[in-house]
Amino acid sequence: MNEVTIVECPRDAWQGLHEPIPTAEKVRYLSQLVKLGFRHIDAVSFVSPKHVPQMADSEDVMRELASVKLPLGESPDIIGIVVNEQGLERALAAQGVTTIGYPYSISAYFRRANANMSRDQSRALVEKLQRDTKSAGRKLVVYISMAFGNPYNEPWGPEIVEDALIWLKDSGVRTVSLADTVGLASPLDVARVYGAVKNCVAGVDIGVHLHSRPEDAVAKVLAAFEVGCRRFDGALTGLGGCPFAGDHMVGNIPTETILTTLAARGVATGIDTKSLAIACAMTGELREKYAREREVPRPN
Repeated sequence: MNEVTIVECPRDAWQGLHEPIPTAEKVRYLSQLVKLGFRHIDAVSFVSPKHVPQMADSEDVMRELASVKLPLGESPDIIGIVVNEQGLERALAAQGVTTIGYPYSISAYFRRANANMSRDQSRALVEKLQRDTKSAGRKLVVYISMAFGNPYNEPWGPEIVEDALIWLKDSGVRTVSLADTVGLASPLDVARVYGAVKNCVAGVDIGVHLHSRPEDAVAKVLAAFEVGCRRFDGALTGLGGCPFAGDHMVGNIPTETILTTLAARGVATGIDTKSLAIACAMTGELREKYAREREVPRPN
């Protein structure tokens, strides 16, 4: 039977919400996800509270979440996103963060707008991230932002994605997620790009972080799966979206869509139907309270 890695992304879902979610409520929600069996959770980011106020309490959240265990007693994989050295220092000091995530943009415009960095500066940061996470016994995942194209009329193609992947592998990175940052990719694009680059970096786990209109979500998941992808990011109920997509219907692919689509193909996801229903209900309650969104850039 096939097995996949499912990364639940409440951080990506929450950070654009206008109304702040209280720390205690975040902790209850994330703790319940872990207890339901969600093994990999993109939970927090260590970025400027001025730009992303929803994530200002990341240290406090992790202090409470650090002791929560999966059903069989293991610790979950908790991802904390960083965009600079200050964020890295905070993430490494935070309790319970097991994986550091970094958005590496192959769009010069987006990289400058999102992090105010040149490509050389971004690459220097990746090298530091790799060294410091290894020294600290943490893992690193790098998101290739704009991996499926960009709206800025900049040069783009699978060969540019491949170049980034090869450089990341040479730098020691072993987990990469291809991000459709602005929701440009069609299912055919997903298959074409992933299929073109999947064999260029043997030993690197390449996943996808896709955004989609609801009617295209299943086809995009299947497109990635059928060309070999076994790592998928999602957000329960599709909460969150693409602030640059120019289409309010474009959002994170719902985790329940990923799970049910793959289960129909005989894939072991690690989340049973009952647990998924509970998780969706919890997320629906949060949506009712806080789902008015604010337009802010997301790290990936």
